[in-house]
Amino acid sequence: MAKGFMIIDGQRVAFDGEKNVLSVIRKAGIDIPTFCYYSDLSVYGACRMCVVEDDKGKIDTSCSMEPRDGMVIRTNSARLLKHRRMILELLLASHNCDCKTCMKTHCHLRELAQQFNIINIRFQDTRPHFELDDSGYAVVRDPNKCILCGDCVRVCEEMQGVGIIDWSRRGSKLQVMPAFDRKLAETKCVSCGQCAAVCPTGAITVRNEIGKAWRAIHDPSKRVVVQIAPAVRVAVGEAFGIPSGENVLDKLITALKLMGVDEVYDTNFAADFTTITEGNEFLERLKNGGPFPMFTSCCPAWVKYLENHDPKYLKNISTCKSPMEMFAAILREKYAEKDAADGRKTFHIAIMPCTAKKMEAARDEFKQDGQPDVDLVLTTREIIDMINENGIRLPELELESPDLPFGLGSGAAAIYGVTGGVAEAVVRHCLPDKSKNALRAIEFMGLRGQKGIREATVDVGGTELKLAVVNGLVNARRLLKDIDEGKAFYHLIEVMTCQGGCVGGAGQPRAVRETKKQRGDGLYNIDHSAMFKRAEKNPIVVQMLEEMGEHHAHELLHVNYVKE
Repeated sequence: MAKGFMIIDGQRVAFDGEKNVLSVIRKAGIDIPTFCYYSDLSVYGACRMCVVEDDKGKIDTSCSMEPRDGMVIRTNSARLLKHRRMILELLLASHNCDCKTCMKTHCHLRELAQQFNIINIRFQDTRPHFELDDSGYAVVRDPNKCILCGDCVRVCEEMQGVGIIDWSRRGSKLQVMPAFDRKLAETKCVSCGQCAAVCPTGAITVRNEIGKAWRAIHDPSKRVVVQIAPAVRVAVGEAFGIPSGENVLDKLITALKLMGVDEVYDTNFAADFTTITEGNEFLERLKNGGPFPMFTSCCPAWVKYLENHDPKYLKNISTCKSPMEMFAAILREKYAEKDAADGRKTFHIAIMPCTAKKMEAARDEFKQDGQPDVDLVLTTREIIDMINENGIRLPELELESPDLPFGLGSGAAAIYGVTGGVAEAVVRHCLPDKSKNALRAIEFMGLRGQKGIREATVDVGGTELKLAVVNGLVNARRLLKDIDEGKAFYHLIEVMTCQGGCVGGAGQPRAVRETKKQRGDGLYNIDHSAMFKRAEKNPIVVQMLEEMGEHHAHELLHVNYVKE
């Protein structure tokens, strides 16, 4: 990897392995503007905002320049400033600038327009206006706000491997759209929402359902009950100046109670149910000889991907519901008598890091008499907006614990929010050795980390089991190809659609890879300090499973995705 020194705006700056000049510039403490650059995606170089000028007066994009020893560049000359202002003015001229009502609360285009003091647009908007696409469960697409940066195209193809959205037409008629300009609901979109996560404007946004939440909270005939997923607690604080990875669950509960929510529970409670039932299912498959591999079922976008692209593997998905839906099923049953007694209707809200959970909640499998078990899914970003709307200062709040009996969870449940966490929780449950040393050994067997595909082996009852952990659907597709061709065999495979697992979900505040790692580390810290580390040590979960009985537990907690 290249090493050396560059001269940036008169400063001598060392570089060591940085892939482009842009990275070296940012290393020097200069926040050069970009639209189309995203560190985890390929370099596109379309927006031209990151242009720099060399000592000979040549202008080029820093994102596509390789750093060279002795290179001299300027980042803020008069020519460059004029160039960037012109780009911003042209983008704004062809952009729907209804910023006051735009769903993108952190629009990068608006931020840069303010940074460069763009107060007058000299050019007319001559582009045709397009219809809003709000057909999907997870995201809303507004072509009138697209600046053609290509981030959504690349994330859909390079990270998820589905290519739902792409370039169409040429020249001044160039657009980004699904094939044949279909609605998103008419495509094989898996609702992962990563296109919305990387979009720098309001062209693609997460479907906003805050209004439904407020109406339920303010309705005296409804008992509003909330569950909070593990990944939310280590990300929601970022919007209020709290470091990434810090657990703010207790403050978030206080905020929800101030907002008028009746009861707040922890999805970790249901994750312990999932671990026990999924672990037992895995042991049963080992006993019966398959079918293998057994895929985890917690990620709805992954389930949808198999339905759309590789349905022959649907039989391999664990029949266990996701923790969100397990919790919903238990809640529906437990609150039926309570609702009848006091004449109120329980309204169940799930706060999730994931946009695909909106799609999962709407599936027919999770409805009873046409009513969904989860009435509403709010993302981390939506709950941040609600907290701000209420004027609540999260860092200053007192602490409040989740309500009982559904507020107690294990350390194994907490790590469900990070890639490898579900597989690790299942291994903890299945291993006969329950000692502390065995628990520590699991940490280092290879299930943890950020790599797209990770492998591990573990001995369970004298049988050597092969495990794989995948994050990113493009990596899952690669693994399935190896399995199809007989190049690989696994007993258990955990798949998470988003980079880093749920901590990198599209419903979370926007984050780079390092921030996602910090969130994951925060979940591991919760695990380290947890009262108990294994799901089967949760006394309330164990008692409830015993009271349910095997037959009723299977009816309540399992689902079949196989198409008849």
